[in-house]
Amino acid sequence: MAALSMDRSRAPVAFGQRAVPRLFEELQQPEVSSRQRALTSLCDLMHDPERLYQTVNGGFLEQLKVLLEDEDPLVRTKTCKLLHVLTGHNIGRQALLSSSLLPPLSELLDDSSSSCRRNLHGVLNRLTLLPAGAHALLTLVPKLMLKLRQQEEEQEEEDEEVQVLLLSTLSSCSRLDPLPALASDGVSLLGHKLSHRSLNIRREAAAAMMALSVCEDGKQQVCEEAVLPVLVELLQDKDVEVQRNAAGVIMYTAIITTGKQQCLDLNVVPVLLDIVSKKKEEEEEKDEERRRRTKALIMYSLRALTALAEAPDGRRLLLEQLPLLVRRSEAAEEDQDIRRAAQTAIRVIT
Repeated sequence: MAALSMDRSRAPVAFGQRAVPRLFEELQQPEVSSRQRALTSLCDLMHDPERLYQTVNGGFLEQLKVLLEDEDPLVRTKTCKLLHVLTGHNIGRQALLSSSLLPPLSELLDDSSSSCRRNLHGVLNRLTLLPAGAHALLTLVPKLMLKLRQQEEEQEEEDEEVQVLLLSTLSSCSRLDPLPALASDGVSLLGHKLSHRSLNIRREAAAAMMALSVCEDGKQQVCEEAVLPVLVELLQDKDVEVQRNAAGVIMYTAIITTGKQQCLDLNVVPVLLDIVSKKKEEEEEKDEERRRRTKALIMYSLRALTALAEAPDGRRLLLEQLPLLVRRSEAAEEDQDIRRAAQTAIRVIT
């Protein structure tokens, strides 16, 4: 404790239950340095669940509203960092959603401090872990899409971490309701991110695109914005999750006639068949998470092939490859879900 008191970047911490109230009293001091030190100490204390519960249940959260509008960039940054620590716990997420802090938080999307924006996106992303959080942020989707548009127009990008968090937040919100993102030119904006050099950005952009392609309007926009050629390329990405998300978009888009025709024109059938045949070995991996992703990739590929088999050209191509699908549908050691998906594909083809 003595060492902590000597640290000029932190405020002295009172003993026991007085620690949190005293630090929040310090936040009301007129000196900027006092507010900064108190916030730093609070961020340290919030790693203790007991102090976190005290902060949330003691009604202290509302006192942070004025700090989100503080003139000092470091105060705003540290306040967002404090909220980021709080939202690492379910009780913190619920408390923030019940507070009046979301409007001033959303104003910080254009903050001059990159560190503040990074912490803000971390907070928003953690809120979407709750369905109620994703629902609360739906009204913010147009503004998030505007941030993507500004990056494209100004040819300036946030750092990778911020972009990944932004895309992940959009993905979570769009899984709940894709219409706000679609109304904000989401397919076109996300389409530009699908070819990004960063694996994490490609992965999140493809996941968000998959969420948009679930509804009818999303499928149509995927076809109109010429996104499918990029998605077909992503089927051969080095990352299984990128492949899975790309296959998911193709699976949904191939349901409509235009999507079927574009996929067949892009010669996607051999690529999907290659995935279905070559991923057999990878399913035997010991890594449970990778096995789950690989299974999803195969399921999406089989369902995409099933949709393409409804078109005469697709059926002709798949009739020639029927033995491959039969093997996957009959193998005793095969995953039951994959067997059923392969059997459905065979029924449609034949």
